Amino acid sequence: MERPDSKYFRPLILSSLLCAAAVLGPSLPAAAQNDLPGRQDVFLAGYVSAVLERDFAVSGDAASVRDGVVTLRLEAIAGKSSTEIARALEKLKGVRAVRITEAGAAAPAVTPGTLAGVTAQARPAAEGLPVSPQATPTEQTVALPPGKPLFDALLADPRWAHFSASYQYYDNDDDVRHAGSTSFGETFSLLRGPAPYDGNWEVGFQAGVFALFDLDSESKDLINADYWVGIPVTYRRDNFSAMARLYHQSSHLGDEYLLRGDVNQDNRVNLSYEAVDLLLSYEFDDTYRVYGGGGFLFHKEPSDLKPWSAQYGIEITPDVTFFDGLARPVFAADLHNREESDWSTDMSLRGGIEFTNPVVGGRRVMLLLEYYSGRNPNGQFYDRRLDYAGIGLHIFY
Repeated sequence: MERPDSKYFRPLILSSLLCAAAVLGPSLPAAAQNDLPGRQDVFLAGYVSAVLERDFAVSGDAASVRDGVVTLRLEAIAGKSSTEIARALEKLKGVRAVRITEAGAAAPAVTPGTLAGVTAQARPAAEGLPVSPQATPTEQTVALPPGKPLFDALLADPRWAHFSASYQYYDNDDDVRHAGSTSFGETFSLLRGPAPYDGNWEVGFQAGVFALFDLDSESKDLINADYWVGIPVTYRRDNFSAMARLYHQSSHLGDEYLLRGDVNQDNRVNLSYEAVDLLLSYEFDDTYRVYGGGGFLFHKEPSDLKPWSAQYGIEITPDVTFFDGLARPVFAADLHNREESDWSTDMSLRGGIEFTNPVVGGRRVMLLLEYYSGRNPNGQFYDRRLDYAGIGLHIFY
């Protein structure tokens, strides 16, 4: 079977993903308006209940939903951080506002998109001013945090630790044409506390394994395995977040690949390094997210590996659902420029469907089309150029 001409192969995949984002993105919010408000509230109440119980160990009946506005009773959250809970609930699709009430307090009027709280010091809602939720004692202490980390996963980053399995067609690789790619890993929150400007800081732990298999070989040979571990320190305030990381990556050839006759010590590359990076992220209206930053390698092998890099990207999650709220579209682009590659651009595009369910809380399950063009992300082959397209299942906790 002959390979398709790469002259047409790459533009076809790229244009398909971008056209889908361009056509669906602007038109989707209008489609969401066709849902009945009562039906939306029932679905949203189940989602809110699941998030409260799974991520904060708070009873689901602590909140009620009406016309997309979530009302959370302060006495029912058992001293937990009202600000943190409100921020998590505001991220749910369909939530117009979150308000927090004390026992016996009258519920204020809330305008769409306003985070409101009812406290003794709150200004009257009639003034039309946003009211911040009351700080609880928990917010002033350092604690082992519940729920997901403050810095959201980068959906299109080929080396973001998460669980995935993908089929990929390698367009221009000498060793692999039909590839199976898997990853195992996640980011965990360890400590969280208050930070300046009404924000929060967090120290976490990231670890992952990224493996590549040759599906054309008789025993589906393991070609490459990258091991990745890092310590992220994060700051978040509202829709802005920043993450600084210290991390290590080492890469290893698969044992079955080593048995191939053309592999020897002279042509094998042992890639290993430590690195630091800084990423800044901002989310617009729960639909668009942009991020960017840079990194520096040290303790590196080969020793002449050039250290500097830049990373940036965008994620689009249109405000619409399909199949009675069980699925929604998602698009993401991640771009890398590395000094080692003379600052050429490594481009990773992913787009498809995210499956959601109130039973599983904050878990994100996605079926995505994938396209990559740039320096080979598989560590042992980092000095090669690679273009591939594929489809994969990705799970972010």
